[in-house]
Order: sequence, then C-alpha cells, then structure tokens
Amino acid sequence: MSDLIIGLTGGVASGKTAATQAFERRGVSVADADLAARTAVAPGSEGLAEVVAAFGPGVLAADGNLDRPAMRQRIFIDPDARMRLEAIIHPRVRTALRAACEAAPGPYCIAAIPLLAEGGRAAYPWIARVLVVDVPVELQLARLLHRDGIDAALAQGMIDAQAGRGERLAIADDVIVNDGTLEALDAQVAALNGLYRGLALAD
Repeated sequence: MSDLIIGLTGGVASGKTAATQAFERRGVSVADADLAARTAVAPGSEGLAEVVAAFGPGVLAADGNLDRPAMRQRIFIDPDARMRLEAIIHPRVRTALRAACEAAPGPYCIAAIPLLAEGGRAAYPWIARVLVVDVPVELQLARLLHRDGIDAALAQGMIDAQAGRGERLAIADDVIVNDGTLEALDAQVAALNGLYRGLALAD
C-alpha cells in the first residue's frame, strides 16, 4: 500500500501522459482517471446504462460501446450535458482511483486526474499533494491541433471547457513546466521522484 498519493493534473495536451510514463519508468504505479472512466461506461456496466438513460440510445456506437467522438463534441458545446455526464462518471472514477492507489505497491503512487481542478481538490481528500503539468495556452492549442487533427474552433472549445491555467496552478503543490523537450520533462520528473520518495519515507 502506498503511503503517499500524488494527484497529477494538467490541461488537455499539456503532456500528462508523457509525465506519467516518466514516473512509470521509475517504478511508480499510476492510476489513470481516463482508464477508470472507460471502465465506468464499459458495455454492460451500470454506468453505461445510466448514460443511455440520460442521453438516449443515440450515444452508442454500432458495437455497443459509448460513441466517444460524438459524445465529446456534444459535451464541449453543451455545458449542461457535460455536467450530467460527469455526475454519472466522476463518482465511479473517484472510487476506482482510490482503490487502485491504496492497493499500489511502493512508497508513493500517482493518481492521474485530468479534471482535478474542475472537480475541486476537496473531492479527493485522500490525495496528499497535487502536481500540475503546466504549459502555455498557445502551445497547448498547437499540440492539440497536431495531436487530434481537429479544427481550431473545437480545440479552443476543449481548452475553454476546462479550468484555466491559473485555476490549476492555484491548487498545485508542485509544477512541471512542460514547454520544452522530453528530456527536460524527464529531468523534472526525476527530481520530483526523489522528493516524493523522501516525503513518503519521512511519514
């Protein structure tokens, strides 16, 4: 069981995945909210049944899975729809993340939570520290356009739908500035790995 749980967050296309992979290369367990969210609405799950009840059978793809691209477009243009979807998924995600973190080996573990700032730190009282992967909005937008191949309006809408950069930094105990190379990112993770192992042992 990990004695120290770190909540890692950041805006879309900020480099959260690259950061968590750098921690994993150092033997740190990572519980991923995105994976937990997929499990929460897997075919046959209570979560998916609730989504269908709330939004109608049109949210399903032909294979019975949630039609994620269609749902994503819908929630980013309709804040009410986004809140309804989050009310179904987020409690399930929080429960799954806590269980995974408490069962994780090693002195500390990472809970990767993209919407940590939006949900509020108080929703995760079991997280000891918050690590924010920070990037300028202009670079965030450029990366998102390149990564997802979407138009600028949708990309900007995705950014605007999330907490602002300042809101994320306001809840941060630690910050990774990811505006450079992967090597620079890895060096910051190495330093934080040392810090977190020391804190866990001190407890």
